[in-house]
Amino acid sequence: MIDIQKKHIVVIGAARSGLAAASLLKQNGGGVFVTDSGEIKPPVKEALTVQGIPFEENGHTEQAQQGDFAVVSPGVPTEAPLVQHYLNAGQGVFSEIEIASWFNDNPIVAVTGSNGKTTVTHWLDHTWTLANRPHQTAGNIGFAFSDAVKKKESHSDMLLEISSFQLDHIRDFHPRVSLLLNVTPDHLDRYDNDFSKYAAAKFRITENQSSKDWLIYNYDDPLIKQHVESLNQQNIAPQLLAFSNNKELVEADGAFVRDDHIILKLNKEEEVLMPTRDVKLSGKHNLNNGLATALAARASEIKNDIIRESLSTFEGVEHRLEHVRTVKGVKYVNDSKATNINAVWYALDSFNVPLTLILGGRDKGNDYSKLADQIREKVHTIIAIGEAKPLIEEQLKSVVPHFKTAATMNEAVRIGKQQAKRGETVLLSPACSSFDMYDNYKHRGNEFKKAVNRL
Repeated sequence: MIDIQKKHIVVIGAARSGLAAASLLKQNGGGVFVTDSGEIKPPVKEALTVQGIPFEENGHTEQAQQGDFAVVSPGVPTEAPLVQHYLNAGQGVFSEIEIASWFNDNPIVAVTGSNGKTTVTHWLDHTWTLANRPHQTAGNIGFAFSDAVKKKESHSDMLLEISSFQLDHIRDFHPRVSLLLNVTPDHLDRYDNDFSKYAAAKFRITENQSSKDWLIYNYDDPLIKQHVESLNQQNIAPQLLAFSNNKELVEADGAFVRDDHIILKLNKEEEVLMPTRDVKLSGKHNLNNGLATALAARASEIKNDIIRESLSTFEGVEHRLEHVRTVKGVKYVNDSKATNINAVWYALDSFNVPLTLILGGRDKGNDYSKLADQIREKVHTIIAIGEAKPLIEEQLKSVVPHFKTAATMNEAVRIGKQQAKRGETVLLSPACSSFDMYDNYKHRGNEFKKAVNRL
């Protein structure tokens, strides 16, 4: 940890995590200055003013370049000129989770992956609640890690959802238990369209772990397996627990499925946890999420009866395959959280009825053709929205009988109503970020729900 006393610290970006980091640093005696290239929202300005933290907006002045080190919000790319100024000067650039970790004494359970991390983090929260284990749930999930640390609660596990952007600028961030769910192409626009750079960012979650810690990893993901093997070769691996719903674990400890039952294999000994049919969330991807959750709970010494109760009662999260309403026999499902191709693939895999699919938003370097086989099998109508409309049309128009475009979510839902028949489903699963039309995926999902409830 850097001694922050008498330091001039520049926080770049005044969104939720930027404000949280600035507040935490100020609380601990740091001299903080907040700078944002855009307009700062009035409630944030008020909070900064009340705490006596100076700030600027709508651009960066020379004062923003004069910090001893910089703290960067996840929404600010590494390529931003101000971030590059600090990197080129050899000065520290740290993420908000790194800053928060300096003031945290509690065990961290950290979840990352291209898909499923929000579901698993909520599932961990559900499990810890059932176990009556003191905990705080934070990170990329809507409540900043810095805000959780500010509460100064001792003996409280920190359950964190962690994005690749947050891992880009860590130094000492150290989970007691880390979960690597999967790594598939996403956010490539932030990584020079280089998948290996994006994967390397995800793998940094294990960077400071030792043999006293745990890594829970997807045995079916070849890139993750390769990373685990490299850790083993360097003799720096944490204790390893694998999960798989495709194959039995022969050499590795962890969780897998045999004869429609979840098997836990710990210290080379097997125990039957429960039938897979008792897991409340449907879909193979959610079975994987449940296996990862179960292993994190066991690594944290939570008993099997609590884990069984959690897996059989957890109902999922808002904006992830959320059933909104059934109108005249047609189901409307909100999967606004599906912001990459792989997430949409998993969503389509969960349905066995004809679908009308609403796709689009701000493209992140997607190859929509990877969905073509699933779409041919299950989707009769695509409704494209947002900036990505031309790309989706170019790659998928010939794949479906009906291809439509819509200017608004209201229009997309109305077209969906016209196209879908009784017994079918209209699915919002965009494969894109929301920032062309909405504040975030939650805003987009809520607009979809409003439009559906108007039918």
